[in-house]
Amino acid sequence: MIANRLLAGFMAASLLAAPASAQSWFGGPGDPPTPGAQPVATGKGVPPGQLDPAQRATLARVNAYFNSLTNVTANFEQTGPDGSRSVGKLYLSRPGKIRFQYAPPSPLEIVSDGSQVSVKNRKLATQELWPLSQTPLRFLLQKDIDLTKSSNVLGVYQEPDLVSVVLEERNAIGGRAQIQLLFSGKNYELKQWTVTDAQGMDTSVVLSDVTQQAKLDDNLFKIVRQLWPRQGRP
Repeated sequence: MIANRLLAGFMAASLLAAPASAQSWFGGPGDPPTPGAQPVATGKGVPPGQLDPAQRATLARVNAYFNSLTNVTANFEQTGPDGSRSVGKLYLSRPGKIRFQYAPPSPLEIVSDGSQVSVKNRKLATQELWPLSQTPLRFLLQKDIDLTKSSNVLGVYQEPDLVSVVLEERNAIGGRAQIQLLFSGKNYELKQWTVTDAQGMDTSVVLSDVTQQAKLDDNLFKIVRQLWPRQGRP
């Protein structure tokens, strides 16, 4: 379940990067959503054919934001369900590729090469491989994002300074995950997010020093399969 929870959290981190014009710290991890946001839509999934013009306009701006992300680097800070925090460097190359390089003392490394996701834990001497299509990361890493055609949208809330979009990832490893994304109501830059996994655990990720890059080294996204000696053996 630890790997599942990490991947759920990284789906949030995957929704990450603001363009270079938005290189700022978007609030602290674990900050609660602003109360009182007025719903544009809500429910157990919004059928695409039932979106009204306001809903479509909101989601179209969110689509434009995400689809503008190509090659991006950022620093990240993750807060887990137990309040623990980790930091590191994130590399994103859409479609398909992402890398979370954790800073010590964290033993973690997560890489997607476009088809598989590797979750490596050096402390536990483990490496898990999952099809990208079965992880929450697939949402961000797909070539074209169009929420106006997605039944995964559970709700869209709007007030003057805040836009919130709630999504459900139904095919995630370990069960369904729910993602709440918070955007600036003025320019639709991603501000904050919370991911709730199938066990009801929340994970938050915030970014700083977000930068669009012309190109990223392909070696960043290579999955190196590693075998550790069994315990008790030299």
